[in-house]
Amino acid sequence: MKLTRYLPDLPEDLKPLMNAALTMAEEAGRIHLQYFRKRNLEQATKLNDSDVVTIADKEAEASIKTYIHQHFPTHGIIAEESGKEQEESEWRWVIDPLDGTTNFSAGLPAFCVSIALERNKEAILGVIFAPYLEECFYAAKGKGAWLNGNPIRCSGKTELSKAVVATGMPYDRNDNPDNNLAEINRMVFKVRGTRRLGAAAMDLCYTAAGFLDGYWELNLNRWDVAAGQLIAAEAGVVVESIRSDRHHSVLASNPILISAMRKVLLESD
Repeated sequence: MKLTRYLPDLPEDLKPLMNAALTMAEEAGRIHLQYFRKRNLEQATKLNDSDVVTIADKEAEASIKTYIHQHFPTHGIIAEESGKEQEESEWRWVIDPLDGTTNFSAGLPAFCVSIALERNKEAILGVIFAPYLEECFYAAKGKGAWLNGNPIRCSGKTELSKAVVATGMPYDRNDNPDNNLAEINRMVFKVRGTRRLGAAAMDLCYTAAGFLDGYWELNLNRWDVAAGQLIAAEAGVVVESIRSDRHHSVLASNPILISAMRKVLLESD
């Protein structure tokens, strides 16, 4: 898929950076599809059996980093598989080369590449590309958010009982009882439906586009949410931290529903 480059009203200094992000995402998506649903996909585990990495993760990340090294040699990088480079630089790329690796390794199509560019640790642009679904979400700070070149806006739902929301469970769920199960048990009786897509970046994008009415998850990493949070915020979503003791723990919904979701999630058992 050739990605749509609809970049209205972007400052001239941001246009080449957004085009670079789209180019990197496009190539990462090509690598994903080269391996998706192929026999004998090379894969391994990291922290435990729930934490999977494949050859597609590694090759996609290498491709993105090579592009950055060639075109933006002074920029820092935070990448899921290879860690940090020049992380205190003014400009810093935050990369998840394949979010939803468990889905990918199982042959399920909910996976994507997530690329954010931060300036002084604040995200100023983000691109998330789900190549099998041919969905490319992107945003620039203060300029809006788009899906395949069309502007997106979050859901206007006003009643939690009619909402469809998404969540996920952390990789340490078997070892840490603070694993979101209690929150899921409370929320499932308050909403129309609860979904588990298995890719935080896509959860945030789908909330941005109004396909989901809200999303929360505990213990994520910076690369899971850097691009998605910006895309969601630029589409009118309120994104906030709901826990300070579980790394990046986020709640995202429209301005009307978020207080109701927060109340359910933070109830005492």
